[in-house]
Amino acid sequence: MLQGGYTISDLVREFGVTARTIRYYEEIGLLKPHRTAGQQRIYSRRDRARLKLILRGKLLGFSLQEIAELIQLYEIDPTARRQYEEGLKLAHKHLAEIRRRIEELKHLEEDLVEAIQQTEAEYQKLIADEGHQKH
Repeated sequence: MLQGGYTISDLVREFGVTARTIRYYEEIGLLKPHRTAGQQRIYSRRDRARLKLILRGKLLGFSLQEIAELIQLYEIDPTARRQYEEGLKLAHKHLAEIRRRIEELKHLEEDLVEAIQQTEAEYQKLIADEGHQKH
């Protein structure tokens, strides 16, 4: 860590993401590093906190657009009240979607188990029929 902030290498090491990922987040406006006279990116503690929030949001299934909206809400309301409210609303929405997918997967599992059992039974019958034909 530099005296005035973090280099891209610092963030790569700390968070286990690629430099390209961090630059992409900068390109789309999620991170806003300042640059040295030599054009090296220097990320502030605020950028570091944002990166942590971005990665946590991605892990929870939020899109970058949704994460950007949450970050923007904090800019508008530093108390973070609206950010919490919107974050909770999005989290509940994602939870409902995950539960829906789980139900779909359960049905798919049941269908697959049934297909496997049917195929195994047909295969065993085929083997038994072949055995009778040889005698």
